[in-house]
Amino acid sequence: MQPLKKEAMDTLANLPDNADIDEIMYRLYVLDKIRKGREAVEQGRTITHEDLRREIEQW
Repeated sequence: MQPLKKEAMDTLANLPDNADIDEIMYRLYVLDKIRKGREAVEQGRTITHEDLRREIEQW
């Protein structure tokens, strides 16, 4: 995995020059969620689809 700063800079470099602060913040937010999801998978912190369905049904 790339260092966070490099990944963030790459993400920002791919935005159009006229991107507003909301778009910038959204892209960084998504980047953070993707990184955290990958870390969770690497650490085995996942659940099965069946468990997720049961959890959703209890809402």
